Order: sequence, then C-alpha cells, then structure tokens
Amino acid sequence: MHPDQQMAYDRASTVFSPDGRLFQVEYAREAVKRGTTAVGLRFKDGVVLIIDKRISSRLVEARSIDKIFKMDEHAGCATSGLVADARVIVDRARLECQMHRMTYNEQISVPDLVKKICDLMQNYTQYGGIRPFGTSLLVAGADGQGTHLFETDPSGALMAYKAASIGAGRNAVMALFEEKYKEDLTLEGAIALGMEAMTKATEGQIKLETVEIGLVQAGEGFRKLEPEEVTARLGKGK
Repeated sequence: MHPDQQMAYDRASTVFSPDGRLFQVEYAREAVKRGTTAVGLRFKDGVVLIIDKRISSRLVEARSIDKIFKMDEHAGCATSGLVADARVIVDRARLECQMHRMTYNEQISVPDLVKKICDLMQNYTQYGGIRPFGTSLLVAGADGQGTHLFETDPSGALMAYKAASIGAGRNAVMALFEEKYKEDLTLEGAIALGMEAMTKATEGQIKLETVEIGLVQAGEGFRKLEPEEVTARLGKGK
C-alpha cells in the first residue's frame, strides 16, 4: 500500500484499511515490542513470571519501577509496553476481583478475570476519540481449575500458554522455549530456563538488580519476591 493511502486509514482506531487492518492496533503492538522483556513459565505446581526492568541510568532508583503487579490474592501479572497504560488495566482488574468477591463471595477464576481485562482492551479499539492500550500482560494465577498463564494483546485477544514471552526479544525467547521447555519443570528449573531466555533476549546485558520475579503456586497466593530473595534464587539457579 502506498504511504499516502495508508495515512487515510491510520488516523483512527475505528477505520479499517481495505485489506482489513486496524493500523492503530498494530502500532500499539509495536509499542509492546519495544518494551522490556517479560517471560512466564508454568511448572509442576505453579507459574513464575520474570521481567527485566531495563534501567537506563545508574541514577534511577530501581525499586521505584514496578512491572509485576498483584491483582488479587491468587493472580498477578507482568507487563510490557507503556507502564502507565498497564497500571490502568491492573486497577480495573483489581476492581473486577473485588466486585466478584462482593457479589458471589468467592474469588474470580483466572480465565474469567483475563476475559474481563481483554473486554476492556477491546473496547478501546472500537470507539472514536480513544486509542488502544499500548501494553500487553502475562497473567499468572491459580484457582480451583489449576494453574494458568495467559497472554493479552492490545486488540483484546487472549491466549493460554505453557510458556510465553512479551516485549523485546520475544521471538528469541519463544524459540528457546520451543526447544527446552518441559511441563514437569521444578520451580528452580523454570527460573533457570526463564533467566536463560532473558539473557538470550537481552544479549547478555541483564543485571540481577533489575530483575523482578512473581510467583504463584497451587494452594498459595501470588507474591512478588523481595530483591534479596530474587538474588538468592538466581544464585541458587547457577
């Protein structure tokens, strides 16, 4: 398509191009691809999320940057893309969790929570005057149906994975997972494989002090590991 023709279709998220594309949604995906690398892996009895904060200056306080969020006692997420957009989605997800608990006196299931998140994201592709969310999430959780790992897309699509990645270097990470991932991984094995993938995606530029890890296991709640525990586990993985 000639650039001048494309310009006519990429000014609003509600206008389809003749070949059925929504350019604003595709641009939002590009924002995610430029974001920090995040990986998620299911292991024998849980799910682990790992993300590199990618601090660009030694003057930045690493603890001031959050890219792994707790949504409810049993679910959390890692984000890539525009962190401010992700924060809005996380706030809405927390509200949905509380509303479900107040209405039904039980935790919302992880698949239902992800669907509600994706309904919100899809709404922002359907109306004029708003833009799609420039972020994707890896959602990890455990409920009565087992453990779950989902990936969301700026279009509002969702997909369940055994191992997944978002952000820069996704293709390299997924290629490694295709080769080495096994469903019977232990927690230590999942963290080791996740860190190997992160190192490959960042071409060895990852620093332990900028790594965040989130963890959920069957029968236990979601939690974000403290920096000291992250250092200890990564040292143990070596």
